[in-house]
Amino acid sequence: MGRITLTDIDRAYGKVKILHGINLDVGDGEMLVLVGPSGCGKSTLLRLIAGLDRPTSGRIEIDGADVTEVSAAQRGLAMVFQSYALYPHMSVRQNLAFGLENIRMPKAEVDARITEAARMLEIAPYLDRRPGQLSGGQKQRVAIGRAVVRNPTAFLLDEPLSNLDAELRISTRAELAALHKRLATTMVYVTHDQVEAMTLADRIVVMRAGKIEQVGRPLDLYNAPANLFVAGFIGAPRMNLLQVKVRSASATEVAVEGPSGLAAVIAANGAALKSGDDATLGIRPHDVDLSPGGAGSVEAHVTLIEALGPETVVHATMAGDEKMVAVLNRQGLDAGDRKISLRLNPERMHLFDSAGLRVPSL
Repeated sequence: MGRITLTDIDRAYGKVKILHGINLDVGDGEMLVLVGPSGCGKSTLLRLIAGLDRPTSGRIEIDGADVTEVSAAQRGLAMVFQSYALYPHMSVRQNLAFGLENIRMPKAEVDARITEAARMLEIAPYLDRRPGQLSGGQKQRVAIGRAVVRNPTAFLLDEPLSNLDAELRISTRAELAALHKRLATTMVYVTHDQVEAMTLADRIVVMRAGKIEQVGRPLDLYNAPANLFVAGFIGAPRMNLLQVKVRSASATEVAVEGPSGLAAVIAANGAALKSGDDATLGIRPHDVDLSPGGAGSVEAHVTLIEALGPETVVHATMAGDEKMVAVLNRQGLDAGDRKISLRLNPERMHLFDSAGLRVPSL
């Protein structure tokens, strides 16, 4: 079992409030990823779950038991740190064994767990080496192995890939996903990288300024962001966000107009909107394509073309200095084409009201 429940969690340091009324339920065996910009409180929240810090108010439960005041050592959790936190004077084998020997586990059981973890993480050839003799990726596997041998109720991982280079991050990310599937153990994973969140998570928790902005499956957050912050944070390249005016609104559709002749009718419940209201239209770069011009298209001035093999990323500016990014499924675009017409897929448009909240799509 590994269900974790947080109820009304606040954390303040003096007069500075870091977390505000966090309510969250992590399912048994779930990979839950906390994502958000630096300073949003995600690592603080992980430390509270681990027992390395205490909430100012609120309740933490593991499998239904209140552990708010229980020490970290008694919670049955294992944490993997960004810095690896390996003992440099010990061999890999000794690092893996250290926590088990401290609880006086029989040597035969310690050896069996180390052997299994080393096989699973492919670190058997390094068991007699010290951390200083390992690469960054190997150190990270050892740090994960030290958590695995404990057979914890849940794993807590704090930015575990941030010290790795780009290529190694991709391969280690795949290994972590495979490990989670193999162990079927709850994992709570902290990252500032939305790509990691999208590829690893069963569910994502998007945080900002100590609050939860949205919780959901990766594609749910991508396809139906709850507000402008989530819309801009989830997805790469980030969603295009254009300032528009509401022309008309009903319970079934909203007509808007914007820069460069933009006019669109969006299937959404606009009952709370009225003509003249300010709004924001969102469109993913992958939902923008070249157009021959005419009705339904917008004019833009190309500022940058990025050729990425099978795709071309076009950066452009519309009237009013509104920025637009389009990802085209084609190889290249004539660098001389500085003025282009673009079509925004009306079925993939998102609308947000003047408060930045999503207008429900139909």
